[in-house]
Amino acid sequence: MRPISLHDTLSGRRRPLEPREPGKVGIYACGPTVYGRIHVGNARPYVVFMVLKRFLEHEGLATTLVVNVTDVNDKIYDAARTQGVPSARLAQEMTAAYVADTDGLELGRPDHEPLASETIGPIVALIADLIEAGHAYAADGDVYFRVRSYDRYGELSHRDVEQMDQGEGVEGAERKEDPLDFALWKAHKEGEDTSWEAPWGRGRPGWHIECSAMAEELLGVGFEIHGGGSDLVFPHHENEAAQTRAARGEPLARLWMHNGMVQMGEEKMAKSVGNIRLLHVALQQFGRDALVMYVLGGHYRQPLAFSEELLDEADRRVQRIRDALRRVQPGPSPPDMAPLKERFFAALAEDLNTPQALAALFEWVREANRRPGVGDADLREMLAVLGFERLEAARGSVDPAAAELLEQREAARAARDFERADRLRDELGALGWEVRDGPDGAELVPRGR
Repeated sequence: MRPISLHDTLSGRRRPLEPREPGKVGIYACGPTVYGRIHVGNARPYVVFMVLKRFLEHEGLATTLVVNVTDVNDKIYDAARTQGVPSARLAQEMTAAYVADTDGLELGRPDHEPLASETIGPIVALIADLIEAGHAYAADGDVYFRVRSYDRYGELSHRDVEQMDQGEGVEGAERKEDPLDFALWKAHKEGEDTSWEAPWGRGRPGWHIECSAMAEELLGVGFEIHGGGSDLVFPHHENEAAQTRAARGEPLARLWMHNGMVQMGEEKMAKSVGNIRLLHVALQQFGRDALVMYVLGGHYRQPLAFSEELLDEADRRVQRIRDALRRVQPGPSPPDMAPLKERFFAALAEDLNTPQALAALFEWVREANRRPGVGDADLREMLAVLGFERLEAARGSVDPAAAELLEQREAARAARDFERADRLRDELGALGWEVRDGPDGAELVPRGR
């Protein structure tokens, strides 16, 4: 296995991945709060961490990926109330939609996808441990974390404690010992239709404690990588890190890995801003292959602009791979092209640098295009790590109906009946084929969308 390093938000530098158990890696990545359909920005961490899992497994590491679903949250209550439906039903429907939408990315599923609503027991137990240790206190049915009882608070987000705002507004302000304190448990309020019994009163968990409990339940404490969007560094991940270490005496995770935001114009893509492109709509419009290529085309830590032009460019890159797959032959690749494959995997080993990896892959493609009969083994190995193994379908034989239409089109062109030729091209497009006119005549290529 080659050395692997990842940028760690806590230390602010790239650090080696050092499994606590040889050959095993645990990853916890924060998933969606299910009060609406997810958008392309929500899909970015899904792609990043599924590809990271694929790469680590290629390197011989047994990798367990946990991506939670937050199905108990103020936003869900508010959305359900607006729609006039039970909050549990809305959460179930949006969870199913999230699974269907991310299935459309065709990258597989995480190993575990825990629901907050099904982790109440471990959540209550963790809160009780914090109260017993003096790091939390109950107040009129609420429970709050004593931020100043934890002297490391602020180390993940690199913020001055005095400058922090938990984003909880005035809710519970009169019950907090300190405005810095954040909610671990919220007492049941009128109009909330889902709650659970706890030693300090009926209610439901706060957002931050849910993830600490789910991560610990499935990966233990001190697992290798905790990930999510950069917008979660504070307060969500800061609070996760604080409450777990306060309760357990050791860090929740060894590395904290954060992806940049997808941006529409100058702002991040977000439901609260209203500038979103829903994932299932984008999949229909641009196609799965172009969308995944678009996400991988930017380094995961940097912001990623969203535009139809960038999606079109990603689609063209996919088509170049399809063309290469049609030219190469089954079998081993030439030894002198092996350094390009090594560059590909070395780039992924250095902070999952997918842009550099793709540069090596496309250099391999250019070299293969210059030679007849190049073996495809290297290309297939690289594509599988990025989730493009399905592009093997580009080699499939043309169905007889499409072949007949192509012959008719060529005859129409020969007769200079270009109107009929254009109609036949459109018919082929409806069947999923693109006509490529080249010096050796026309050929059919499966459409990228």
